Amino acid sequence: MVVDVQQGFLDASWGATANYPGCETNVERLLQAWVERGLPVVVVRHDSGKPDSPLHPAHPGNALIAPVADTPADLLVTKRVNSAFYGSPDLEAWLRAAGIDQIVVCGIQTNMCVETTARMGGNLGFDVVVALDATRTFDLCGPDGTVVPAATLMQVTATNLHGGGFARIASTDALLAELSPSLTAR
Repeated sequence: MVVDVQQGFLDASWGATANYPGCETNVERLLQAWVERGLPVVVVRHDSGKPDSPLHPAHPGNALIAPVADTPADLLVTKRVNSAFYGSPDLEAWLRAAGIDQIVVCGIQTNMCVETTARMGGNLGFDVVVALDATRTFDLCGPDGTVVPAATLMQVTATNLHGGGFARIASTDALLAELSPSLTAR
């Protein structure tokens, strides 16, 4: 499941990032492995309801970034909130109908839509794996004005998901090593 890998997140207004451009490279590696093995690919796109957002459907920033834009998805989910499980079409219903009980999540932003989707997937009983190095985020200003660096936010997200039992955290290399060359799901 590739979450919100969109042009709008390339805008400099978001600020500093943790592992850019490593995120997109690792997303591409995961997509290539999934497609080669015939495993289902879900793409999630954030369609902001805020007219001035770079992720609003009327703006070029809403478009998916290559290679996500160039990869045929089995399902495209559009959403207006953090969780892909509150998008359209109904992600949970699609996963259950397809007999899918494990999801691998990657994309943008680590501590927002990726984490929220992973938490909800875990709460719904899915075996969730987050490819942390195939995500990225931005520095974030807290309520007291303290800026928390993107790398710290990623570490905290990994800790929250792992420690809370919502998801297993893995690297792209580890996930690719786990895939059997002959494994197909379709």
